[in-house]
Amino acid sequence: MTERFVFTVNAKDGHARTGRILTQRGDIPTPAFMPVGTRASVKALSPDEIAASGASILLGNTYHLMLRPGESLIAKAGGLAKFMAWHKPTLTDSGGFQVFSLSDRAKISDDGVVFASHIDGSRIELTPERAVRVQGQLGSDIAMILDECPPGDAPRKDVENAMRRTTLWAERQIHVARPEGQALFGIVQGSIHEDLRKRHLDEIAALPFDGIALGGLSVGEPVEDMYRIFHEIAPLMPTERPRYVMGVGTPADLLEAIEQGIDMFDCVMPTRNARNGQVFVMGGKLNIKQARFLNDASPLETGCTCPTCSTYERRYLRHLFMSKELLIHRLLTIHNLHHYGALMAGARQAIKDGQFSAFKKSWLEQREI
Repeated sequence: MTERFVFTVNAKDGHARTGRILTQRGDIPTPAFMPVGTRASVKALSPDEIAASGASILLGNTYHLMLRPGESLIAKAGGLAKFMAWHKPTLTDSGGFQVFSLSDRAKISDDGVVFASHIDGSRIELTPERAVRVQGQLGSDIAMILDECPPGDAPRKDVENAMRRTTLWAERQIHVARPEGQALFGIVQGSIHEDLRKRHLDEIAALPFDGIALGGLSVGEPVEDMYRIFHEIAPLMPTERPRYVMGVGTPADLLEAIEQGIDMFDCVMPTRNARNGQVFVMGGKLNIKQARFLNDASPLETGCTCPTCSTYERRYLRHLFMSKELLIHRLLTIHNLHHYGALMAGARQAIKDGQFSAFKKSWLEQREI
């Protein structure tokens, strides 16, 4: 386990729990949602605007950052957080998701992954050891192991092979030197098969990782299967280490996972969907480009205190979107991240109060017309 990285659980309500992760760059109250800054930027927002949403940690993408601007440049700049003027903790993924998302450009073996760069087609070799070393140069507070993420509909034999390879790589990566204070999380695969998930959890949890993540979810499987894995696997994850579900998801997904004891999340949904005009509100979502908002003088979400809702009306926001004004990307992204921030803050307080089930029910049932 890594010194200067400490996780404590402060309160529980059923399986749901709230706590705090202490890193050398700052504290992370949990449950926590990490906005995704793929290329050292959360699109359209400044670091101060991100922090104002309640975010205490950001995620950066190792594959994209090693291609542009390169891990050496970021290291010379003092690490990812300093490079992007984000004065809080960061987590870097390993490039494992790109094995899935860029599968047509990747060849995988027990040695690692060879990519054809999506920028210029050049050959990029990413071994398990290099994935950890690159993240060391990026200087993140939390690094992730390189894993193999099969699609949600992969045959069982392919899922088992991905588990085998992920464990093989994990055993190699745990011994790679890292900067002082940088934590390393293991990743559990197994798709929608409960027996495989339990088997792989046993293998990964036996290694001295600082935290454990569930990978290979929200990659094409039915939502009910994802929820089933939350229910069956999350409570079995080590209680003394942070539990992280990668790449998930909607507010409903997060609430379901929190109820089963998950501590950390990331997803592009609140930022990407904002750029497409989709806004998250209590109980669901709305699309600002719909004609019904043409002369609607309401804020995006009644009761929301974000700068967008405090200042602008739906009719103006619709005008910006229909006119393709760049400002709309910033304003909708601000709202969506504040919505997720409020969800996490509310969940933490509800767990402390022993009222999480009521909080979850209220959040999902309220409807913004």
